[in-house]
Amino acid sequence: MSRARVSGVGSYVPENILTNSELEKIVDTSDDWIVERTGISERRIASPDQATSDLAFFAAAEAIGDAGLQASDIDLIIVATETPDHPFPPVACQLQHRLGCRSIAAFDVHLACTGFIAALHVAEKFIKSGSCRHALVVGADTLSRITDYTDRSTCILFSDGAGAFVLSAGDEASPDGIIHSAIHSNGEYFDAAIVPGGGSRHPQPHSEETKYKILMNGNRIFRLAVTLMSQSIKETLEHSGLTLDQVDWVIPHQANQRIIDAVGRTLDVPHEKMISTIRYYGNNSAATVPLAMDHSVKTGKIKRGDMVAMAAFGGGLGWGSALLKY
Repeated sequence: MSRARVSGVGSYVPENILTNSELEKIVDTSDDWIVERTGISERRIASPDQATSDLAFFAAAEAIGDAGLQASDIDLIIVATETPDHPFPPVACQLQHRLGCRSIAAFDVHLACTGFIAALHVAEKFIKSGSCRHALVVGADTLSRITDYTDRSTCILFSDGAGAFVLSAGDEASPDGIIHSAIHSNGEYFDAAIVPGGGSRHPQPHSEETKYKILMNGNRIFRLAVTLMSQSIKETLEHSGLTLDQVDWVIPHQANQRIIDAVGRTLDVPHEKMISTIRYYGNNSAATVPLAMDHSVKTGKIKRGDMVAMAAFGGGLGWGSALLKY
């Protein structure tokens, strides 16, 4: 049985920047209030001619190059997104064609901000079973397209971006690679973070109650996110027979700096070991974890051989974690 190792990482964010000062002109808010409540100073916004598949393509191409591979080497593509270019086909199929991959398995997963962890979890199983040697896993979202810019509680948070990993089959005895991953859900809280309209329940959203925009109960989400991400990391470490002292870096979903800080306090992880990129990129859903990983690798913070714990939480409710030696 093979070990799934991270052979390449990549990311992409649009050039357009939406600052807190610009948001002050749109809604009743201020730079000080946003930074204090969220830790965000700016966020990236896709241009009118960009869609999720465009962001995914640039991140994927970079990850494939970082792995030293060609598109023809990829055996599987999984894209995690809540904002596909179209209701169907999947972004993964568009990505397969645009990259120039062979006729391979390609599909999307749909688990909000936990989507990348879920996609990683599935891809790892493909590699461990021997079904493929190189899997491309992408988290990509253009949340600006479903953000209500009259709602100051949500429009300050969300942004656009993409991040990607290439997982490659390695020796099972090798210490490198994904050690354990797990995902969970509890649909009891499905409406804590929801886009009411646009699906089969309300296919033509026109009213305020069923609009195709993000609605979120921030206080409810905050408590659940801190508790469940912390719990998931602890369970993954326990399953792996490791302790937090052996972890070099923790990458939580970049939802809110206060959530990141609270997870660190709950786990008793030093501030300097908690990876945060939210100040400049905001919350781009399924992209936050791989984007933060790639950014940390590029800046020399995360190095080969480091132990990295990842966790995410989002609408569903869904949550999960992964432990890997990079």
